[in-house]
Amino acid sequence: MVDIAVISGSGSDHMIVDRVLDRLNKEGASFEHRVLSAHRNPQELEEYITGTDARVFIAIAGLSAALPGVIASRTLRPVIGVPVSAKLGGLDALLSIVQMPPGVPVACVGIDNGENAALLAIRILKSGR
Repeated sequence: MVDIAVISGSGSDHMIVDRVLDRLNKEGASFEHRVLSAHRNPQELEEYITGTDARVFIAIAGLSAALPGVIASRTLRPVIGVPVSAKLGGLDALLSIVQMPPGVPVACVGIDNGENAALLAIRILKSGR
């Protein structure tokens, strides 16, 4: 069983992923990482979301940043979005994550701030004890 599922939309997000995984390792959290795009791998993403026993999701995505919203629309577990500065300084990804419609809650950290996503996931887990 893992506590945190880290999903990145692209292998090119590895610099942000590394920050998340480093912080989770330092905190002793149990986690797993997958590269699954909401656009390129929708079926695999759906199977992963419904099949994992992770208690919190961290979704790392740039550009249209659909990944966090897609995950949140498929689960009742907490989702934290990390916008990546791929284009437009990351503002496109940031706005995509924070502008979720009613009923699709996604927490959002700052652009490229994977470390805060890891810390927030750990706080969410600790609050349920």
